[in-house]
Amino acid sequence: MIENLETLLALSRTGTMLEASTELRVSQSAVSKRIAVLEKYYARKLIQKKGRRVELTQHGQQLVDKISPILSELRDLFVDDMNASKGELIIGVSEAILSSWGPKTFIQVQSEMPEAHFVFHTHRTPVVLDRIRSGEFMAGVCTGSDNHDTDLQSEVLFHEPMVIIPSALEKLKWPQQDSLDVITIEDYSGAWRSFKDEAARLKIRRSVSLESFFSVAQMAIAGFGHGLVPIGVAQTLKVPDDCLINLSQSGLSRPVRFVARKSTYSLPIVTNFYQSLSRKL
Repeated sequence: MIENLETLLALSRTGTMLEASTELRVSQSAVSKRIAVLEKYYARKLIQKKGRRVELTQHGQQLVDKISPILSELRDLFVDDMNASKGELIIGVSEAILSSWGPKTFIQVQSEMPEAHFVFHTHRTPVVLDRIRSGEFMAGVCTGSDNHDTDLQSEVLFHEPMVIIPSALEKLKWPQQDSLDVITIEDYSGAWRSFKDEAARLKIRRSVSLESFFSVAQMAIAGFGHGLVPIGVAQTLKVPDDCLINLSQSGLSRPVRFVARKSTYSLPIVTNFYQSLSRKL
């Protein structure tokens, strides 16, 4: 029964049978059978199709709301034993971080914790947070404000400067009197929500949104428009510093933070990881 409930949770996060099956490492038919077993047991429809996606019914959402904290607590019961036996730390990391400066920093932390084994997963920040809450990840390194994450232990590690990559790397006068249209990350990103007010103050207007900062940067480099990205992304793509407009002095940056469940934060392996990471950054 627990694996069936875990499947319902995965489906509520991913929204498709394919993504849920990929996450759980089972076939799509196995996902369908598990949901069917739950619906038969509770005598209620728990999911419904909406276009190409799947969403929870009212009964399905009620069940997920009830079981999420219980399953999280069940996982927590075994976290101490797992770490004592394996020394394993499962970490969720925002995509733009693990694709840019993250690996170099994490390998430095690993050198200070040779007894630990790091297991990394990369997702968008909202997914990282959800999987920390569910107990799948022990800790996370992600971006955005923590205003809505009061149920988690959250510590800001540093503020990464945001930069403008001029279209086709041509010189751009800054600041400008008029608004500057840019390509940048879309609303679903925790980063955008954390700095959109500052962007508006600086008369930076998002004209095009994409799901990846690296896509934004590549579009700007190619000449499709100016791109607003974290400096780590620009540097990873080897954009010359003298081409970039660094907005950190103007107050535009994105917070990078360490996140864990409060019950997990006190574990020595998690605390040591946070302290070492904080020193490096």
